[in-house]
Amino acid sequence: MKKHAIIPVFIPHEGCPNDCVFCNQKKITARQQPMRPADVTSLVESYLPTLTGRGLETVEIAFFGGSFTGLPLDQQQAYLAVAKEYKDKGLVHKIHLSTRPDYINEEILDNLNAYGVDIIELGVQSFDDQVLKASNRGHDSQIVYKSCRLIQSYGFQLGIQLMIGLPKDTHQTSIYSAKETVKIGPSLARLYPTILIEDTELLQMHQRGEYQPLSQEQALATVKEMYKILDQAGIRILRVGLKSTDVIQEGGAITGNTYHPAFRQLVEGEIARDILEEKLQALLACPSKTALLPPGQKRQVRFESNPRCFSNMIGNRRSNRDYFTEKYSQVEIAYTENTILADNQYNVVE
Repeated sequence: MKKHAIIPVFIPHEGCPNDCVFCNQKKITARQQPMRPADVTSLVESYLPTLTGRGLETVEIAFFGGSFTGLPLDQQQAYLAVAKEYKDKGLVHKIHLSTRPDYINEEILDNLNAYGVDIIELGVQSFDDQVLKASNRGHDSQIVYKSCRLIQSYGFQLGIQLMIGLPKDTHQTSIYSAKETVKIGPSLARLYPTILIEDTELLQMHQRGEYQPLSQEQALATVKEMYKILDQAGIRILRVGLKSTDVIQEGGAITGNTYHPAFRQLVEGEIARDILEEKLQALLACPSKTALLPPGQKRQVRFESNPRCFSNMIGNRRSNRDYFTEKYSQVEIAYTENTILADNQYNVVE
């Protein structure tokens, strides 16, 4: 049962002075009415009745979409005052926001601390300075390290968002970014393969032949390795890839190269397949009481996962099931649930 819920408050690109090549939010924002504190109240009130009685351990109000700490201080305070009121009443448990690394300093953090903010996510995107420059991020990696240390020194939970496939990015630089994230030790992370969006410089770069987006296979291979690096370090991975609602909010993707509505399941499914295949091959290499079977009789094997990971074990559109059926035709595999297994833990047994 789901124990965590987020009430998302979308602040469309307000507070961000920059024009990153992959973003078109300024053009979209120009067509939208700004979010008022009263709108935040209405939004929270619309969510709360749907969350009560569900046994949730944590409910968050989360400010996304812009660089929150780049807003004028009085505007930040007006939004946060609404969230703090609900937190003080015990109706929500945490306040969560996202911002840029170059909009963090002691004055900003003092203000966030005063309003009970719990989680700060930084849109880091990359730890490689060439990638940051080519993406027109407006800062270098040293600002990232400095801001992360400052956030952690205040006791906030830190989240780091990384993008894969930006200009000048490679498989190696993305892996480097994942490893640098582990060194910093955030509580949370998000992994976003780059997609081409309408009205962006990145799309124009692609049309001029200056940028080639990753194929879905390339993005999957890189994100899978990054996921394993972060997961093995105990970092909670909140999101892998964009949801369809994110794409709509961003103005619509032009190319589907790296976009997939179930990209996270693709990644976690491949990780599951790797684990299962390694264990299956080890099992098949060992003698067993069922190894000597009459001709035509298949060896009986059971794959196990907990209920939450069962769909990953099967694979998106049954891809893992089909893979093992085709490659290991001498084995009959049953797919079962084992509630004592942890997430991303899989057993192969006879």
